Amino acid sequence: MILPGSAVKVINPSDTYYRFQGLVQRVSDGKALVLFEGGNWDKTVTFRLAELEEVDMTAGKKKK
Repeated sequence: MILPGSAVKVINPSDTYYRFQGLVQRVSDGKALVLFEGGNWDKTVTFRLAELEEVDMTAGKKKK
């Protein structure tokens, strides 16, 4: 389930932001506002929920 604060990845191959990862800022009417941060730029873009996939931010981290 995609909620505000979720890390997501764009899965629509025809979208400019395909495979970009960002943070969901708000969810409304079947759409999500996603914040992308990079180096010297920040950008918010609205996507349909079907174009997004939740990312497991804990995957790949080693337990101590």
